This record gives sequence, structure tokens and C-alpha cells, in this order.
Amino acid sequence: MWFQRFFKIMSHDMAIDLGTANTVVYVRGRGVVLNEPSVVAIETLNGIQRVKAVGEDAKVMMGKTPDAIEAIRPLRDGVIADIDVAEQMIKHFIQKVHGPRRFPRWPEIVICVPSGSTKVERRAIRDAASNAGASQVFLIEEPMAAAIGADMPVTEPIGSMVVDIGGGTTEVAVLSLRGLAYTTSVRTGGDKMDEAISSYVRRNHNLLIGEATAERIKKEVGVALMPADGKGQTIHIKGRDLVNGVPKEISINQGQLAEALSEPVGTIVEGVRIALENTAPELAADIVDQGIVLTGGGALLEGIDEVLRRETGLPVTVAEDPLTCVALGTGRALEEEVFRGVLSTG
Repeated sequence: MWFQRFFKIMSHDMAIDLGTANTVVYVRGRGVVLNEPSVVAIETLNGIQRVKAVGEDAKVMMGKTPDAIEAIRPLRDGVIADIDVAEQMIKHFIQKVHGPRRFPRWPEIVICVPSGSTKVERRAIRDAASNAGASQVFLIEEPMAAAIGADMPVTEPIGSMVVDIGGGTTEVAVLSLRGLAYTTSVRTGGDKMDEAISSYVRRNHNLLIGEATAERIKKEVGVALMPADGKGQTIHIKGRDLVNGVPKEISINQGQLAEALSEPVGTIVEGVRIALENTAPELAADIVDQGIVLTGGGALLEGIDEVLRRETGLPVTVAEDPLTCVALGTGRALEEEVFRGVLSTG
């Protein structure tokens, strides 16, 4: 009926990339409409908790809150660590995207989940979305969503490999005919890179830096490959001197950052190696031609594609828009009938 098609077009149905670092929301017919940090600031007054800020507003508070306010990241390693806070966050994003509802219909929501997540973890994600107001919740595995978003031939009998480097996990998968022929989930991503930078600075410079500072260093000058001159660019960073206990500024170069990031980058490379070793011969032959596609925020780390190229001997490319690739793929699975078969209810 025409009115059913009209409601479908004008619906509030949405696809959510519920990431450890960022949450990206895609609305049917509108595309990506929101991309904010997965952070919630909770204020406790007289024993009563309330949400003070969500997303960008909450992230600027991290590491700077008084005793009454706590900035929480409800997801860790790609899965929900605090279901109540995650529920509040999803509710806030739904309201921010849609405002007051104009139609008496709750939205259908498609959420992506790490391929290695357990049934309990998937139920937690599904319950959080249902409690936030979804009429029906579908799940899609993250590497499949990333591959769809990167325009890879996932519906054809052609083997292709995607490596989605997120905040909490790195998803490595070989795909063919709308399915995952092989997948592995490595619990290393952008967060582990931030921790590696913090540890290196503390160990080698006796300087304590916060999570936000480590992330800024990674984004501005982080490299996966040692610069040709061993040094590269230099950045000034501020923190607390562990010896004297006073604020201090030091300089750090890209050569040192490459050294600091060698362990998490090495873990990601090992995950890719394991996936290639477990790939069927015919699919492996296709990957030689198709190469490896990198998605996720971690794909923006300078030189990580070159490291994988050297270690595997395969062509490696970074997706056109790695940050929103998963959300775009999740949105296409919501909208396009050809991809509906990749969705599950749990």
C-alpha cells in the first residue's frame, strides 16, 4: 500500500555503529546524521544520579570532573560494560536525531556488534536498544557492515578481506556470498594505542598524561612505521612530572611514537596473519587480486597500511571514509533488500 511505503520513507528507522570510541547514527533516507564520542557524564547529587552530558559535551569533561561528576565510557572492547549508562546514551542520541516524535511508531534499529562477541554481550546490546525505545532490534556483525560500507563485493562468490580497526577491537574477516568465511576479533584498537603512548611517556620521561592527551598525540603525529630519519615530526606534550609532582612539558618525536605503538600494531598484524593462514585456498587466491581493505578510525594511523603491505605482500588500501564506513554499511543493510539476509535478531 502507498501509505505503508510513505511511512517507511518517513520513518525513524536507524542504523547505529555503537563503537567503543564513537557512536555513529544513520537514519533511513537521511544518511549519517550524528557522529559523537561514546561518553556519558553522570552527576550524583544527594545520592541521586542524573545524566549531565552525553557525547562531545561529556568528552571534554574526561579527566577534569569534580567528585560529584563522573565521565563514563559505557563500552569497553567493543561491548557494553555498563548497560544502564549505554541505554541512557542511546536514548539521548535517538532524541537528538529525531527530536519529538511525529509519528506513533517506534523505530527499527540495526546495531553492529563485534564478530567475537558472546551471546550475553549481544543480548546486552539488544536490550539497551529495546529499552531506549526500539520497536525491533537487528544485529549485524561489524566486519560485514564495514565491507558493505566500503563497497566490497560481499554478495558475490569472490573472497575479500576487511580489517576494521576500531576503538576497542580490530575485526579481521574474509567474506564471500553475504557471509563470513573466516573471522577473528582482536581486542586491540585505538584505546590500546592510547594506552601504549601513555605507558611509553610514563616509562621513558616520568610524565603522567591523560587519556585525551594520548589520543590527541596519536591523531596528530602517531605513526605505525619508523620515519626514514628515525625521528620525524616533534610534538610538545604536557602532563604531571612523576618525580617532582609538578606540571611539566616535554617533546616527543614520531620515531619514539612508532616504538611506543609497535606492540598494538604488531598484534593487529598477527591477527591478519592468522586470518590469512586459516583462509580456504580459493578465497586466498581472490584476496591476492582483491587485496585487503582497512576501515575504522585506526586505519587513519599513518603508515599502518604500509606495515600490513610489507608483512603480507598483499595490496592494502584504506576505505574512502574509514570513520563512518561501518555506519554506512549498517545503514545500507537497513535500507537495501539485497543485504537484509546479513541481519540477525541475536
